[in-house]
Amino acid sequence: MERTFDRAALGAFLRSRRAALQPEDVGLRRGARRRAPGLRREEVAELCGMSADYFARLERGDGPQPSEQMAAAVARGLRLTPDERDHLFLLCGYRAARRELRDRHVSPGLMRIMDELSGAAAQVMGPVGETLVQTPAAVALLGEQTHYTGHARSAPYRWFADPAERARYLADDHDRHARTNVALLRAAVARDGAGSAAAELASVLQRRSAEFARLWPRHEVGLRWSETKRFVHPQVGRLDLYCQLLLEPDQGQSLLVFTATPGSASREKLALLTVMGTDTFPVGAP
Repeated sequence: MERTFDRAALGAFLRSRRAALQPEDVGLRRGARRRAPGLRREEVAELCGMSADYFARLERGDGPQPSEQMAAAVARGLRLTPDERDHLFLLCGYRAARRELRDRHVSPGLMRIMDELSGAAAQVMGPVGETLVQTPAAVALLGEQTHYTGHARSAPYRWFADPAERARYLADDHDRHARTNVALLRAAVARDGAGSAAAELASVLQRRSAEFARLWPRHEVGLRWSETKRFVHPQVGRLDLYCQLLLEPDQGQSLLVFTATPGSASREKLALLTVMGTDTFPVGAP
């Protein structure tokens, strides 16, 4: 049974969600001149990565049918819960979000924290190492990681399949990074089962990477990422950072925040990257 695009219901739903979303929910100041409840259309449109005119037409009920990718952007911009996201897709004429779009939907709780961390180097990761969203400072530090498709969305895949992925990390740490990637992927396979995305990724990497194929039979488990990350950036050089991790168990997502010791050279370099706020690190093609 095909779904129909319900313009009127979609418009009403968007208006209600916009009215319910407060400036503080997305890291904005309320300001003295704000009288109407919720966010302005222009603010929501910016969060969704679309023009204010396009969003206004959707709200009025006279806009074109959004693509699935656009619907996913609206769901993230409005900080919708998974149930609200699914409802949005039904109103847009789709049975449900495709698997890859569901996997890219960031927990509203983590998005609220990300909004508060807009000036810090932070990013949200999916269950098998997919980078779902990054702050500008994280892009400057690590490169743009949200544009990858297919297996390359996963950081473990890129670590073993793309030599450029390792260039940003201190060479002395490469072996430990490789072993940890394998151990965490093995734990994900045990947790999610034989038909999971983690199991498929492990199978692909055994064929794709001789190093991975050598490490996989070791059955190492229990390895964890060190709290200290040692990076080598092409413009500012070496940075020794701390990585704080916050887990969202319901959706298998994690928030990574990179910080440096106050007064250290790494703190100054990280502050410089935060000001730059651009992708300055060459990365391999997706």
